[in-house]
Amino acid sequence: MVTLWKHGAYLIDGTELIEDDINCAARLSARLGKCPDKKEAVRNTMAYGILEAHNTSGSMEKLKIKFDKLTSHDITFVGIIQTARASGLEKFPVPYVLTNCHNSLCAVGGTINEDDHMFGLTCAKKYGGVYVPPHQAVIHQFAREMLAGCGRMILGSDSHTRYGALGTMAMGEGGPELVKQLLDKTYDINMPGVIGIYLEGKPEKGVGPQDVALAIIGAVFANGYVNNKVMEFIGPGVAGLSADFRIGVDVMTTETTCLSSIWTTDDKIKEFYEIHGRSEEFKELAPGKVAYYDGIVKVDLSSVKPMIAMPFHPSNTYTIEEVNADLTDVLADVEERARVSLGGAVDFTLKDKVKNGKFYVDQGIIAGCAGGGFENICDAADILDGASIGNDAFTLSVYPASMPIYMELIKNGAAARLLQTGAVMKTAFCGPCFGAGDTPANQAFSIRHSTRNFPNREGSKLQSGQIASVALMDARSIAATAVNKGRLTPATDMDVNYSKPKYFFDKEIYENRVFDSKGIADPSVEIQFGPNIKDWPAMAALTDNLLLKVVSEIHDPVTTTDELIPSGETSSYRSNPLGLAEFTLSRKDPEYVGRAKAVQAAEKARMNGADPCEASAEVKEAMKAVRSEFKEADQNNTGIGSTIFAVKPGDGSAREQAASCQKVLGGWANIANGYATKRYRSNLINWGMLPFLIEGEGLPFQNGDWIFVPGIREAVLQKKDRVTAYITGRGMKEFELKLGELTDDERQIILDGCLINYYRASK
Repeated sequence: MVTLWKHGAYLIDGTELIEDDINCAARLSARLGKCPDKKEAVRNTMAYGILEAHNTSGSMEKLKIKFDKLTSHDITFVGIIQTARASGLEKFPVPYVLTNCHNSLCAVGGTINEDDHMFGLTCAKKYGGVYVPPHQAVIHQFAREMLAGCGRMILGSDSHTRYGALGTMAMGEGGPELVKQLLDKTYDINMPGVIGIYLEGKPEKGVGPQDVALAIIGAVFANGYVNNKVMEFIGPGVAGLSADFRIGVDVMTTETTCLSSIWTTDDKIKEFYEIHGRSEEFKELAPGKVAYYDGIVKVDLSSVKPMIAMPFHPSNTYTIEEVNADLTDVLADVEERARVSLGGAVDFTLKDKVKNGKFYVDQGIIAGCAGGGFENICDAADILDGASIGNDAFTLSVYPASMPIYMELIKNGAAARLLQTGAVMKTAFCGPCFGAGDTPANQAFSIRHSTRNFPNREGSKLQSGQIASVALMDARSIAATAVNKGRLTPATDMDVNYSKPKYFFDKEIYENRVFDSKGIADPSVEIQFGPNIKDWPAMAALTDNLLLKVVSEIHDPVTTTDELIPSGETSSYRSNPLGLAEFTLSRKDPEYVGRAKAVQAAEKARMNGADPCEASAEVKEAMKAVRSEFKEADQNNTGIGSTIFAVKPGDGSAREQAASCQKVLGGWANIANGYATKRYRSNLINWGMLPFLIEGEGLPFQNGDWIFVPGIREAVLQKKDRVTAYITGRGMKEFELKLGELTDDERQIILDGCLINYYRASK
């Protein structure tokens, strides 16, 4: 299905690949009459051209990007605007769309969700933005319908900000990166590598976009083949895919840990823009005659089978046929992975789902930015036409991604055919994707056409002894499974005549409900605050030295942002930095918050001019050891804080709170073997936390140890890559930490203590 090339490759005329191996020059000369210049060929990718058009640095090695548009949802926009306001925001300088698709159910925590929505509406009026009310559209569908444009760039505060299939390079980042754009600053990155995703063949009937996406994710996630690179979709197979199919593959590129994505565009994408009344946003995108890629992922679409990503990661992929044929081994493997992911907190098994040799699931969901598209739901309705999902435990819920899609499903009869089966149709809502809607029963197993299946993301709580699990599948195979009352079934087993109805977009739905300032700010508008919306607490600048206590130690191969700060109902508290911080690591290390607060008490005493050694016997003992070798270290030049160790933290969501919650609890740093995503590392930096790296498998310290880092402020100022640290309780045992590459602005943000302080200082 999917092949990864060992070398880079040249693409000739958009179709022919020549691998950059020992025989490359000879083959290129024979094909072209000469060997092309590699630097020029690199410039001929679509990604290079779009990045160059948006770069303000003058250097294509060190990019400073300004985006065309910004978008956020109601979990993130309050914190972003609050940060920008504290930093001097007066007007949104580019179109900024505030959608409300996460905290849509205003039933958790009293009024706080709707208070956030009203905050968003009044800010859109005051600063000149766009406000999309709850239930109208999920963030990414609205962006596809109303924001995307060929050759454009969009930055969103959600990790699945991906509109490459529509010719738009989009990136999902933590909120502080949007704050920079709101303050007329730039997104600073090194020029990323570009990986060609070469599609050939045509999908088998019944194979959908999620199947293709999972096949790719399974091939590239673990080995980091596309990590922090741009995935550029090319090849003859693209032309055979509808716009909806391409969108469904594209949105899942986030789960590969790539930076962004871009696709060639053609008449099918032109038609998409025409349908949505924005034909002026289309232009044809294609690589130049000779383009160079840093790697190639070759996908034979005709050989892709219906896929399933078993718990607890989108990369844990099998064909559905493999699962059904080898249930014993597959389920044993899943249970072994669960022991690692869940840490033995609860008993977990899927073997009870096997009945008479067949695997049965408890719930099916087709939803959100990945599953809620028009074509997915229409195909599912065709499969289910005339069937019944049964009157037992199995349930099926369908969430169209926008109200215009919902309206068209009503008009063409697909909604009625789904409802007749016993399925439930709901409004545009991201809840099932992040644990705030359709939470299964304890020990239940859910199959979902959504984006992620991390532990607890479906809403279960390990600390309460609750565990359910999610597998990712395509809408078509979910529908086929529903026809068989929950028996796991690939859609290719079904003999279905897919009707493929034409889509008609009704723009009046948005015209009647969406507030659009047309970019005109009204400073007279008073922002409406709710009692849960709190300002950020004061944060200290980096001190000369740091005394850090390790308060959590995580040895999972990868730690997700869901594990650092849980999703689900906790999302309602994201407008309250201190309130949300109470949930930090609650499902991974419930003792973390108490440990961090104990350390923070000493730092608060220090900041108030008191002796931190009097506030904490542990600090007193650690400082005694420090002063035995560093006599100049004292409460005036040595900050006291906490740190965590994780092997590779930050996979998954772009949520800045994974870092900011640690910061408001007194966190000064993370220590890791590596960071899973660029966006999580950026979040740490923007909240003034040091993104330390440590090499090797064994650790010189352990949970509960105190670490002294002398001269850390000077090291950051002098652009040092490595610093020496000491474990105070082991005779000042010495070890080395790396800082990794930091831009000048990133160094200053760390020195100032956080992005807010940085902007205040620069006024």
